[in-house]
Amino acid sequence: MQGGERVPLGLGTRSRVLARSLLPFLVVGAVWELVARSGIFHARLFPRLEDVARTLVQLTLDGIIPHHAYETVYRLLTGFGLAAVFGVAIGIAMGRSRRAEDILLPLVSIGAPIPGLAYAPLFLLWFGLGDFGAIVLVGFVSAFPVILNSWAGVKAVKEIWLRAAQAMGADDRRLFRHVILPGALPYVLTGLRLGLAQAWRILVAVEMLAAVPWGLGWLIFGAREFLNTDVMLAGITVIGVIGLVLEKLVFERIENYTVVRWGMMTS
Repeated sequence: MQGGERVPLGLGTRSRVLARSLLPFLVVGAVWELVARSGIFHARLFPRLEDVARTLVQLTLDGIIPHHAYETVYRLLTGFGLAAVFGVAIGIAMGRSRRAEDILLPLVSIGAPIPGLAYAPLFLLWFGLGDFGAIVLVGFVSAFPVILNSWAGVKAVKEIWLRAAQAMGADDRRLFRHVILPGALPYVLTGLRLGLAQAWRILVAVEMLAAVPWGLGWLIFGAREFLNTDVMLAGITVIGVIGLVLEKLVFERIENYTVVRWGMMTS
């Protein structure tokens, strides 16, 4: 068997993996249901899971959840797409160029720890309310972890790999494509994951501040005003499902096609 080649799982192994994956959710669900039925909290503040599920299904059938989810995903993917493109490019440039590193690293190091919401008033003043300001803010905030991890990935490429490739006659283009990029890719993917999580956090919060009429963040904050906890939990559930889908359909597939296939990490 070659490095990185995946072995098909048997039915029994798949069942055990599925059981291990579902166990944390079952435990949390059981504890939640016990607390909800104990009467410690009012039913409107701590609804039972069946009430949340009923609300989620009803809002979905009414088209409310799909519309909110579409608007949020549009802003998320647009903003995060900008962060991914510019963040990876800037991070690689910092890793390859000492001058770029000297100029940009202090700025990135100062900007990264600042909470995303601290930038929100400025960006909304500069770019206005609505989608554009929210998208630019999401892209800006989520770019920081992408830049830092891409930079760290390039710096982590071993010098002996570079020298060996150069000794075999690799030019700068081949050196980047066959040595630097594969070596840095695990770090880049980690940065993209962190950037996506950052994008979610700032977007859900800014959807209320940006005065947008639709979005999961707007739905959650609006439901709070009327103590509709079941609606809030339904919105949170949809965010979790969307995040899981992006992880499985995007990041996991990229990993399997690249670094896992190359034998650089195991799946």
